[in-house]
Amino acid sequence: MKTITVTMLLFLMMIGINLDAQNTRNSESYGKTLNLGVGIGGYAGYYHHSGHMMPVLHLDYEFDVANSFTLAPFISFYTYRNDHEWQNNSYYYRQTDIPIGIKGTYYFDRIFEANSDWDFYLAGSLGFVLITSRWEDGYNGDKDYYPYPNPLFLDLHIGTEYHLNNKVGLFLDLSTGVSTIGLAIH
Repeated sequence: MKTITVTMLLFLMMIGINLDAQNTRNSESYGKTLNLGVGIGGYAGYYHHSGHMMPVLHLDYEFDVANSFTLAPFISFYTYRNDHEWQNNSYYYRQTDIPIGIKGTYYFDRIFEANSDWDFYLAGSLGFVLITSRWEDGYNGDKDYYPYPNPLFLDLHIGTEYHLNNKVGLFLDLSTGVSTIGLAIH
């Protein structure tokens, strides 16, 4: 299923890049943008292993690759805690995950003939996760009770940004992983 999704996403991006190459009269730049976001995740995509909702912090920086297409290296951060009963005592387990990767974004503004205050996009992100975990002092049970998830992931995104002015915007990014809202600084 992931192979089909990635193939379809790449196909849509290639069609979009070809359309943009034919229509260069409006060359809006989407790159050189710092996106700072917060989100809630935990039940979908890579994050489902936690089994509960948790806050996620996200940072990425977009740069232009082609008309209407950007790449953005990103880093996110979240941590969660689970309580675990062992030998009639309660111990906690804490895991901290730091997803790192790259997000490819195609903007549909020209196709939708969108007002310049709005951006609409479809994106895919690919990355890996740095995972650290620890058990509360005194716990001597099975330390592999909470298995690590696969460190590689792929998420799909659909989103929009509203430009407050030419330097700042507000965005909403709905994702198969963590959906975020945030501030875009151009």
